Amino acid sequence: MGFLDALLGRTKPAPPDLDALFALPSAAVALEAATGLRPTGVGAVCVKPAEGASFAAAQAEVEGLLGLDAPTETTRDAFGYLWTTARTTGDRLADVVTALHAANTTYERAGFGPSLLCSVVAFAGEVDARPRTVGLVYLYKRGTTYPFVPLPGEKRDTALELQVRAALGDDLRVEPDLSRWFPVWGAPGL
Repeated sequence: MGFLDALLGRTKPAPPDLDALFALPSAAVALEAATGLRPTGVGAVCVKPAEGASFAAAQAEVEGLLGLDAPTETTRDAFGYLWTTARTTGDRLADVVTALHAANTTYERAGFGPSLLCSVVAFAGEVDARPRTVGLVYLYKRGTTYPFVPLPGEKRDTALELQVRAALGDDLRVEPDLSRWFPVWGAPGL
């Protein structure tokens, strides 16, 4: 970063920390103890697709990595992002996290790191006698995680999101800027 960048307030973004994903299994224990939410065994990686053979090769490799117990599902959302989903049993969270880490690394090594948006791991359970589904969203470019709790009608349960943030404590690096807690409507598993 040069003098002019410092003078104009430009900052260099922090490099992504994919190893932060490996903190999810221990955070899941704290989350279950505090809220009763358990992993569902569903995780997904989201990327802005590109044209060409190199992206197709990376996508094929990602699909192979995420095919844990069932074939992967690949869908596009309303914004054109590509979601590739891994499905297994809820007791294999470490396997889901490892697969998501490998998928993100594959895209990164193929030169598509700037196209990565996020990874999501789904949790479910009863909170206050109501069934809830929660996604822990890992923001690739920030290296942080935040909870997302969708409700019917494209609404969200912000009170439960804040409760989950408090339950995670120091187990995960939670995104401190609440304006970056973007809704991921239609994310797999949610």
